[in-house]
Amino acid sequence: MTHTSTHFDDVAMTAAENIPEGFRSVKLGGPFISHNGPLYAKWSGQRLLLGFRVEERHSNPLKVCHGGMLATFADMLIPCAAMYQGEMERRFLPTISLQIDYMGAAALGAWVQGEAEVLRTTRNMLFGQGLVTADGQAALRVSGIFKMGQLIGDGTATDPLGLK
Repeated sequence: MTHTSTHFDDVAMTAAENIPEGFRSVKLGGPFISHNGPLYAKWSGQRLLLGFRVEERHSNPLKVCHGGMLATFADMLIPCAAMYQGEMERRFLPTISLQIDYMGAAALGAWVQGEAEVLRTTRNMLFGQGLVTADGQAALRVSGIFKMGQLIGDGTATDPLGLK
């Protein structure tokens, strides 16, 4: 049996080939993100940028990115940014609270990109916020609180995604 190209295959191939310069595919977040990604990251020299191209499988019936996919992306954004900010040990950061303000849509084929900052850390929690755009237009404002979980490895990885 031979595989014939479908519209989904064409959209997926186009999306994978159309990633902004400097972004690399990254493996993070376990099987759920692997299944729902791919996610791409870039180190700007000061901040981690995280992004993905909206594929048909990410979309709702109106051909815009499903809010659940955007929420998943937002949930990854702040912990990923934390890996590259400050001097904190690298830890698993389970979500305690996540607030999302949906400000705009991300159409099929749009490049969704986010950047976040850590606002404060305590012994037990991390507080952060971020902004997500779709093709350069504001799409989400996000803030969250994350639990300081167990160390990942020995906690000393300064470039866990290999971006620097």
